[in-house]
Amino acid sequence: MTAQRDYYEVLGVSRSASADEIKKAYRKLALKYHPDRNPDDEAAVASFKEASEAFDALSDAEKRARYDRFGHAGLKGSGGGRGGFSDVNDIFSAFGDIFEGFGFNFNGGAGGGGGRRRSGATQGASLQTTIQIELTEAFAGCRRELHISRHETCDSCNGSGAKTGSSTVTCKTCGGQGKVIQSQGFFRVQTVCPACRGRGTTIKDPCGSCSGSGRVMKDVVREVVIPSGVDSGMQLCLRGEGEAGANGGPRGDLIVDIEVRPHSLFQRDGLDIMCRVPVTFAQAALGAEIEIPTLMGPEVMTVKPGTQPGDVTRLKGRGMPDPRGGGRLGDLLVEIQIEVPRKLSAEQSELLRQLAELDHKNVMPHSKSFFDKVREFFAGSESEDE
Repeated sequence: MTAQRDYYEVLGVSRSASADEIKKAYRKLALKYHPDRNPDDEAAVASFKEASEAFDALSDAEKRARYDRFGHAGLKGSGGGRGGFSDVNDIFSAFGDIFEGFGFNFNGGAGGGGGRRRSGATQGASLQTTIQIELTEAFAGCRRELHISRHETCDSCNGSGAKTGSSTVTCKTCGGQGKVIQSQGFFRVQTVCPACRGRGTTIKDPCGSCSGSGRVMKDVVREVVIPSGVDSGMQLCLRGEGEAGANGGPRGDLIVDIEVRPHSLFQRDGLDIMCRVPVTFAQAALGAEIEIPTLMGPEVMTVKPGTQPGDVTRLKGRGMPDPRGGGRLGDLLVEIQIEVPRKLSAEQSELLRQLAELDHKNVMPHSKSFFDKVREFFAGSESEDE
């Protein structure tokens, strides 16, 4: 008797390998040693069975725990270990689903006969819709009702597609398998049967409500919870709220696209919010306490004396919440804009004229800098002309 190889060694993975790593390693070996790829090669069949037995033990959390603790002895009598599969068809029946799409026949063995019969059940298609919300709703989070039209399982025939009291017959094209196989050299390409669409049966007398499809269109209402902090371009996924599956398959998903409407006061940049606030020349020059809007309500902000147009004050924690959670908040950026009055009273005009005269006698530093640059510019032009 030969010693039984370690299952981790068979699959070529470490003892700390994840479930996905184990699955990928097994799929690679199973494709390599598949009987269709290695006709009349008993060694390949043996390697195929050995890899499948290793996967059977390590893909099950309970079996893997026993194997890690007691080795092969821990799997005796548990359905795992050597002898767990009587032939290759047993392996196809147990693990055929993870190889779909690779062009091999994993449901009927090397000869196409026997194996597990497939129902042709397929997952329903996903649906997509868009929700428009206000910036204030994105800040606080909200709930919305969605009105969607989707296919539901027909109540009259419970999804069978057959009229009540009638029976179905085995599909003649695929012999009830739901799939047909076409040979291309030593490859076998397996596709859904075009006659029965994967059911394995055909309907003699179709249901009058759904015309034999097993599904009908219905309008449904669903509530969606929109978390705080969402932004335009983000998506929410409502699992199992899409189209009904065919032949009893699971529903698809409902994808909800978020669109946040522009706000009249605030512009968003990630988690930060920008707001432009107008102040008078006197407030900017002398300083003032002004009331500004925030998403949390009005707040008083100090304008420092000598504030210039375009100066920005950052208010920490007054922005948008992080949609991923964690309690993080962005900031509110307040940009100062100097408001120039369009109409002046006689008294205001007189005071501004007096100020202008003072400016000519005592030119402000930034104004002097500007006019110095103007003089230098023209002086340079005259030098070039000479």
